[in-house]
Amino acid sequence: MPPGITTLAADTPTLSAANTGFMLICTALVMLMTPALAFFYGGMVRVKSTLNMLMMSFVSLGIVTLLWVLYGFSIAFGADSGGLIGWSSDYVGLSGIGTTELWDGYTIPVYVFAAFQLMFAVLTPALISGALADRVKFTAWALFIALWVTVVYFPVAHWVWGAGGWLFEMGVIDFAGGTAVHINAGAAALGVILVIGKRVGFKKDPMRPHSLPLVMLGAGLLWFGWFGFNAGSWLGNDDGVGAVMFLNTQVATAAAMVAWLAYEKIRHGAFTTLGAASGAVAGLVAITPAGGSCSPLGAIAIGAVAGLLCAMAVGLKYRFGYDDSLDVVGVHLVGGVVGSLLVGFFATGGVQSDAKGLFYGGGLDQLGKQATGVFAVLAYSLVVSAVLALAIDKTMGMRVPEDDEVSGIDQVEHAETAYDFSGAGGGAGNRKAQPAPAATGAGPAATKNTKVDA
Repeated sequence: MPPGITTLAADTPTLSAANTGFMLICTALVMLMTPALAFFYGGMVRVKSTLNMLMMSFVSLGIVTLLWVLYGFSIAFGADSGGLIGWSSDYVGLSGIGTTELWDGYTIPVYVFAAFQLMFAVLTPALISGALADRVKFTAWALFIALWVTVVYFPVAHWVWGAGGWLFEMGVIDFAGGTAVHINAGAAALGVILVIGKRVGFKKDPMRPHSLPLVMLGAGLLWFGWFGFNAGSWLGNDDGVGAVMFLNTQVATAAAMVAWLAYEKIRHGAFTTLGAASGAVAGLVAITPAGGSCSPLGAIAIGAVAGLLCAMAVGLKYRFGYDDSLDVVGVHLVGGVVGSLLVGFFATGGVQSDAKGLFYGGGLDQLGKQATGVFAVLAYSLVVSAVLALAIDKTMGMRVPEDDEVSGIDQVEHAETAYDFSGAGGGAGNRKAQPAPAATGAGPAATKNTKVDA
């Protein structure tokens, strides 16, 4: 994702109605990804946690939007200070921006760029929520979102995409968010779950998805919205780079889905819908940083590697004992690391920049830069997120009481149930817990691994 660049006076761009319209469409597609994520996660939890899971994603649309307007855009994309943070008074409250003022070096208004970037900021903390299913107070989660975007996401976005950001100036390639979004969210998820601990019954009770059709719907909408997420990150449609990214998004996602399905067939004996949905998301994550620098053949390789490694990684939580409820670490952290590092191998030097990877004669230079970006963002997000979670836990408490977790977080936190099994309504007036239907099993090959029963 290119930040503002300096151009000569003779080359000063003018507003392009075509690019502005294109970016508004892409912005709407990225907005759709947050409700899509809510569906994706919501189907993977048990019946008693469905609404809470939907709300943990949906509330980000409210909280992050307000903070972005007040100060987030200024921190992420304001004038650089030491390569670590931005700040511009005109961006505070978005109050000093003209309606036709262009984003520096581009043909779209600043308002359009700010709106597009806002949707990335909204989605990123929502990604974290999947690791915390079934056990977090909604008020604590809302506070965590506000604090996390302020001290983690906004500064990291500046590092990676802001003019003067230290990773950007180093030459780290992150076309649309492998480090700033997926590694950032995945590392944060790991930091928080190490603080709050495991769900009641982890590794003992079956925790299968309650609605695989809902999971598939969410995955399909994510795939659809991701075209705006990735192709729109070039901020225009004049030179074909966005078109390459669009195609590579499709290609890598397909390769990852097939690789995941092949792995679970060999490993577990069946092709599962959960595996197909998870593999697709793994491919989308991995191509996000890399798709603007590789060829379609490179995208196939990146997707296949990500699908295989993420399928293997989701089982690590059972080996190491951390309860990553919906595999945010296994898919987003691992997929983001894979995609970001593979830029150092598959960058052709002929798409978004002239930087070449190892397989195209570029040596290890770009790989070293990518590794620096990966591990800097991973370490910062992991540590700061854990500290934030610990502070909230020690003050207001991060988890619901054990009895509330067992009986169902939907009724406790939202006074509602997702499904009406009695015919008497599922709102606040129906306080009696309803019997859950038999869990829809993900099959013996559920490589996203035992996600939830009722």
